[in-house]
Amino acid sequence: MEPIRTEIVVVGGGPGGYAAAFYAADNGKKVILVEMDKRLGGVCLNRGCIPSKAYLQATKMIDEARECEHRGIAFGTPQIDLDKLRAWKESILSRLSQGIFALAQRRNVQVMWGRGYFEDAQTLRVETSDGQKFVQFEQAIIAVGSNAAVPRLFDLGNPRVMTSTEALEVPEIPGNLLIVGGGYNGMELGTVYSLLGSKVVLVEALDTVLGGADKDLIRPVVKAAEKKFKEIRTKARVKDMATAGKKIKVAMETGGETKEEFYDRVLVAVGRAPNGENLGLENTKVQRDERGYIKVNEQQQTDEPGIYAIGDIVGGVLLAHKASKEARIAVDVIRGEPNAFENITIPAVVFTDPELAWCGLTETEAQAKGLKVEIAKFPWSASGRAMTFDRPDGLTKLIVEPETERILGVGIVGHGAGELIAEGTLAVEMGATVRDLAECVHPHPTLSETLMECAEVFYGNATHTYVRRKPERTE
Repeated sequence: MEPIRTEIVVVGGGPGGYAAAFYAADNGKKVILVEMDKRLGGVCLNRGCIPSKAYLQATKMIDEARECEHRGIAFGTPQIDLDKLRAWKESILSRLSQGIFALAQRRNVQVMWGRGYFEDAQTLRVETSDGQKFVQFEQAIIAVGSNAAVPRLFDLGNPRVMTSTEALEVPEIPGNLLIVGGGYNGMELGTVYSLLGSKVVLVEALDTVLGGADKDLIRPVVKAAEKKFKEIRTKARVKDMATAGKKIKVAMETGGETKEEFYDRVLVAVGRAPNGENLGLENTKVQRDERGYIKVNEQQQTDEPGIYAIGDIVGGVLLAHKASKEARIAVDVIRGEPNAFENITIPAVVFTDPELAWCGLTETEAQAKGLKVEIAKFPWSASGRAMTFDRPDGLTKLIVEPETERILGVGIVGHGAGELIAEGTLAVEMGATVRDLAECVHPHPTLSETLMECAEVFYGNATHTYVRRKPERTE
């Protein structure tokens, strides 16, 4: 069979893969995009970021309706139609994936539906519904992503034990739901199911949920979750799990004691694993580390000349926007343009209520590294806009380099923190100083003002809160 020839083949059509394919095509490259799923968008669009945010937005309405009573506006008890809810979510995913496919067509990117397998360092075999096809390429970009990790302990072969993939289908509203893992997925999906009516127990082996963020930023998220969830248990471990009729029997160690409990469903949210198997990588020089992630350098190059890898498959923070950035780096390097994944600020957002977002250096990281930093905080209880949302529980925080007053990190917890963190990312990425941020006029009344006023706190002259004035620096 005569192979199909192309300059670049991209394996995987998620936010890293299609970003790479589109950017390469925009720069004059002939591109084939290989995707084994039924539609483009990857896990993020189809089984992750987008459906979870859709459900979070929908269920947030339930919470807001309850909160309105003290404002003098009352609603009746919400009626939940899961079929309609799922159909609405599915309509969003369908429109987005169709839009991506249309963009591929506009760019003359050839989409090939099937599983890709490297026959050698320049040939990709694609198993399609029409049989095998062979693609001969000059460069390849691997963007096959990751999947929800299921440790053997939880792999019962019982549909009542779910990963985020199954949980996002909302098969039912379980009376009692156990969530194992207090990271992004656990906290976000716990919020969804608790607002739908489940009694949620969340367990985390570490001493805090949302590890990686500063504790003062986590605190409002935990406080709000404790009101929605039945219980949050830290320093707790699941020791055993078994099917018990229509229930899942769970043996859990907490507080030095082991007890058995029964749940209608269990959501396993303990992390993700790279999709590095069955790719034919052994037929190339591409190397993987002990956890299965593909090894790459700062130009996203693997050990095989001509083969690059981006996104979840290379490890690091498993975020869609990180994959999209790596896509551009890989394509630029292929084009002979200078680019590298060096000193790039990747923001993180947890879409709980309140939202939690941060970028750059955290206070926790600074302490662990022994770095001297200064901290400025602005409480949202001093924000008029936050009060109109009934959300004075927020906090905006700057991590500052003392000698230069350069902003090294920004953390925000509160209503819409995910939208606000972009300004912080820009400040860190551009090397802005606290003075730069303080002197940038922000519109009133907005939550964005909390960034400006946080910078003013650093100098001791914030308008809407009082702190002792920072002494003038002497040379």
